[in-house]
Amino acid sequence: MRTITPIAAARFQKPGQPFEVVALPHTWNALDGQDGGNDYFRGECTYEIDLPAAAPGLCRFIEFEAANHIARVFAGETPLFEHRGGFSTFRVDLTGISCETLTVKVDNVAPDVYPQRADFTFFGGLYRPVRLIEVPAAHIDLTRSGSAGVFVTPDASGRTKVEVYVTEPVGCAVCVELIAPDGSVAARGSLPAEEKTVFDGIRVESPVLWNGVKGPNLYTARVTLVKDGEALDEVCVRYGYRGFSVDPEQGFILNGKSCPLHGVCRHQDRENFGWAISDEHHREDMALIQEIGANTIRLAHYQHSQTFYDLCDEAGMVVWAEIPFISVQTLGEAARENTMSQMRELILQNYNHPSICFWGIGNELTMGPVTGALEENLRALDQLARALDPTRLTTIAHLGMVKPGDVYTGITDVQSFNYYFGWYSGDISDNATVLDEMHAAMPGRPIGVSEYGADALITWHSAKPKNHDYTEEYQAKYHAAVQKIFAARPYLWATHAWNMFDFAADARDEGGCQGRNNKGLVTYDRKVKKDAFYLYKAAWRSEPVVHVCGRRFADRAPGERDVIVFSNCPEVTLLVNGQPVATEKGDGYVFTFHDVPLKDGANSVCAVCGEAQDEITLNGVDRSNVAYLMPPESIVAGNWFDEETGEQLSMQYPEGYFSIRDTVEDLSASPEAAAVMAEVLEMIRPPKAPGDTRPDNRPPSMRKAPGFMPLQMMIKRMGMMGKPLSPVQIIRINQRLNKIKKP
Repeated sequence: MRTITPIAAARFQKPGQPFEVVALPHTWNALDGQDGGNDYFRGECTYEIDLPAAAPGLCRFIEFEAANHIARVFAGETPLFEHRGGFSTFRVDLTGISCETLTVKVDNVAPDVYPQRADFTFFGGLYRPVRLIEVPAAHIDLTRSGSAGVFVTPDASGRTKVEVYVTEPVGCAVCVELIAPDGSVAARGSLPAEEKTVFDGIRVESPVLWNGVKGPNLYTARVTLVKDGEALDEVCVRYGYRGFSVDPEQGFILNGKSCPLHGVCRHQDRENFGWAISDEHHREDMALIQEIGANTIRLAHYQHSQTFYDLCDEAGMVVWAEIPFISVQTLGEAARENTMSQMRELILQNYNHPSICFWGIGNELTMGPVTGALEENLRALDQLARALDPTRLTTIAHLGMVKPGDVYTGITDVQSFNYYFGWYSGDISDNATVLDEMHAAMPGRPIGVSEYGADALITWHSAKPKNHDYTEEYQAKYHAAVQKIFAARPYLWATHAWNMFDFAADARDEGGCQGRNNKGLVTYDRKVKKDAFYLYKAAWRSEPVVHVCGRRFADRAPGERDVIVFSNCPEVTLLVNGQPVATEKGDGYVFTFHDVPLKDGANSVCAVCGEAQDEITLNGVDRSNVAYLMPPESIVAGNWFDEETGEQLSMQYPEGYFSIRDTVEDLSASPEAAAVMAEVLEMIRPPKAPGDTRPDNRPPSMRKAPGFMPLQMMIKRMGMMGKPLSPVQIIRINQRLNKIKKP
């Protein structure tokens, strides 16, 4: 029988540094990948792994659950294996190799391995578990793209197909037991072993269905390889019986019943750990997602840990799993093949998970140059997914500017759009307008929302929140409005909030926080649930929920004393210092109590609905607490030296004149300033692909310029995906604007 031995430590070396002993899993970017500056280490590092003596007569493999982006494995100086892709399992056959120490070179940058460019940190290292596996010569195959070698295809009627891949099958038999959720054996089968042994007629009578969060019932297929009455190898995989479909008017249907999908996206990293997280971290993430009441998760933007897919199976989450084909396509056959190999590994390694209903082939790929090669690559991925797994649906996450009828809207079975109206562009209400326009333009095509959100830092607060003030209050206001819009549109097959957790994006510097995307409903360290978290908990949970917002906005001056409560109760009573002050009925889970009377100093503010209640402390103060206000943002700090002119440069913001701090809307009001802005945007815009002459025929609501956004923020954001400007260039642009008088 096979034995599995975890490898808990290795010797690690960064270039130019001595070896040190590290625990596995391990990343070298846990700290520099989260502190901002876009200067975290990217390159090749070395691990040395000591191996125990080989057991006589057994085959042995070393299994890596992930190594980002490229891993090269050596026995001494002899290369054994190269794996290209940072998120999937791979195994190296060590049988017959006499070696006490393996060398593994891992590189978190590669010109033709995805992701290439994206708005998150690419942590490097052996960041998931490493194991040594020993098996007899005849065993269930360990070399099929990192998979279990066992593939179970059930249908809701109980018919079950089991495919088992076997090495050295002569004289062996494959025995299958299908074990029900209660532990009883529901069906059995046995066949002479072949390299591919197929059980195509096993039936489970009246199976207990995997029914999402209402009943995540799991079966186990126990597959045993037997020879001369002796069990040589055994593999157990869990699976579930369920049927699902998507209707362009009714949305997601599970086991014949409507099942509206509402949930979150998830990145796998967390503060001070990067991607090298533990099973306990995974469980904590799942517990928080369950607490909020989600029933679906988009696991962005890459293959996640087997541990987390298992948790999704157990929790009944409907999962969108995807590959890291994101933002910008890299041309060339090597990059194209990398998308195909990562899709193949994603599907084969995760084939048995009943939680997975959708295979994602890409994300926001029209952000970069649009070519015929991009369309071909996406169609090839879609065809590969259908060929490997015809039982699931394919999907894609479109950039919000993709228009109805674009060629990319006709590739996958279903599709979703990343809409940030009310944050990156337009108004919150535009979400309703654009969704209805899309649905009307493509009535037979299921559409959903794959990303939406707004950044919030728990340090910033405002009684009058507005777009891009980075306050917890604006994020809560945004999500309350958007949730109401989505709930009124049952044709949406799924909505996924971006993001469940704050995550590392080392190139970011926003809202006074470097190196982080702060759109999470929970902070990066998982310690604070932002107010918006409770809006969804009220909307998505059935038991009574009452949450008083603003506990971190504690100091309230006159004019700042409205109190917002999120609740799923029909009405809520507010008590101040134990005395009831008002009872309100809600509007989409939002209860607003205006100008709540507060005495000077501390006040107990409690919201009550039956036995459910929540209490916070608010301080009555004379004047607004300026510590709650975000300081002015600047993308260029300090003084700079222009090498061409010898001039010492610095940023200036003269009163009455324009600067890069002014918004797109304000600059557009001046023809002279608008001309400078247009020139700047052309400088940083990603290059257009040869032959791409498509007119902009998006609906007017989708062409709205992000008028609220300062030019400095536009320069930063577009530069991340286009052509970044140097500090000297930015200062020169600001100097030109400083000469233009405001109207």
